[in-house]
Amino acid sequence: MDLQLTEWHRWCVPRAIDADYLVVGAGAMGMAFTDALIDHADVRVVLVDRRHSVGGHWLEAYPFVRLHQASLFYGVASTALGGGGRQRRGPEEGLHERATQAEIVAYFDRVLHRMLDSDRVEFYPNSDYLGDRTVRSRISGETFEVGKRCRIVDACYLSPSIPAEKPPPFDVAEHARVLPVNALARLEDAPSEYVIVGSGKTATDACVWLLSRGVDPNAICWVRPRDPWMLNRAKVQPEPSVFLGMAADIMAAAAGAASLEDLFLRLEDADVMLRIDPAVMPTMAKTPTLATWELDQLRTLEHVLRRGHLKAVDRGRLTFADGSVTIAADALVVHCAADGLKYPPLVPLWGPHAITLQPVRAGFPCFGAALTGYVEATRERDDDKNRLCTPSPYPDTLAQWARMNVLGTQATIAYSADPDIRSWSDHVSLNPARIPPGHPTSAALDDATERLTSHLPQGLARLTELA
Repeated sequence: MDLQLTEWHRWCVPRAIDADYLVVGAGAMGMAFTDALIDHADVRVVLVDRRHSVGGHWLEAYPFVRLHQASLFYGVASTALGGGGRQRRGPEEGLHERATQAEIVAYFDRVLHRMLDSDRVEFYPNSDYLGDRTVRSRISGETFEVGKRCRIVDACYLSPSIPAEKPPPFDVAEHARVLPVNALARLEDAPSEYVIVGSGKTATDACVWLLSRGVDPNAICWVRPRDPWMLNRAKVQPEPSVFLGMAADIMAAAAGAASLEDLFLRLEDADVMLRIDPAVMPTMAKTPTLATWELDQLRTLEHVLRRGHLKAVDRGRLTFADGSVTIAADALVVHCAADGLKYPPLVPLWGPHAITLQPVRAGFPCFGAALTGYVEATRERDDDKNRLCTPSPYPDTLAQWARMNVLGTQATIAYSADPDIRSWSDHVSLNPARIPPGHPTSAALDDATERLTSHLPQGLARLTELA
């Protein structure tokens, strides 16, 4: 009876844990927030995640994925990802290094151990937040709860969907061969045809990887429901003259743009934006980065299906809303069509029930989460915090991209007005727009800052109209 009572107590009566913050989600944003918070405040943090370790979706990512941005822009404020060096060989020689999936997972594991060694962070993997300040282990079934004074931090509000964790958004017949992109690297027999389904970064990565492995471009069929605009990776670099020069180009293009399409065409002329097919006007603007060598590779693929979203896959056939297309009987359909980025409504970061992590400046979610952690540690009133850190969305369409840049620029102006935040952000490599203390002056940097200052008022006003 005593044993039964003990087991009942373990399963039904939550164990109380003393903490100042409960951070739900140990992906990049949850880690960046926690890192900045404990570095600037004497607090105790409980970090929970449904996965077996920290790193979020990177734990389930396809093995040939790399960051689409420079490593220095990703991770946490206290610890740079990678050595900050430039690539010494290959088609991106001279551009800053981009971490692999394995390097990112190992990096977050090192950051976790730094946090645990501080004795201010506890980590509970394989655990679900049940709401009402209660967490339950997926492994043991044990539950625990935090007290009323503990702030809840929602680091999952924008968690992406990835092919490894989401079934294909189309029907699959019994004998059709459909695999998620993760399985590509483990194939044991080559089909006569690959069918890549998706329009975004995952699909472009899959196409480039197949071509790098010697697959004939004519053996790849690309189901591309929408064409994407992508940022030229050479313009998104941790070099102030380069990044600020791109920002100046954006504001200059916006100032003179007659329409959203004209804005993107001007950015294409400025070598900021890239599109795969020059004859097709893209409607998608999530704008990951793409290297020009990757663009050249993607342009070798001529069998592109633009018939909207795929409805069903049968052996030897793809079905769309307007009819069907014949494919090889042994074709391998590669699922890259998870919806990826999320677009929930923007909410105040500091709300009555939780701190909800979202990007602050345009893009760069790790910097936004780290900034939120710093502001939480150094400010008392939530209304002051929300004044300093207003959220910006992820974009999907051209108009949403314009809106992201408007809100992100306005937020940057707001938080940069406070001297301590400006000083902190200038020392953090996650901030793409920083000019580090002691950074040498140059004609290129002077030109970039002067052009940005000159075009910002009119460019921001026009972006507001276009959005």
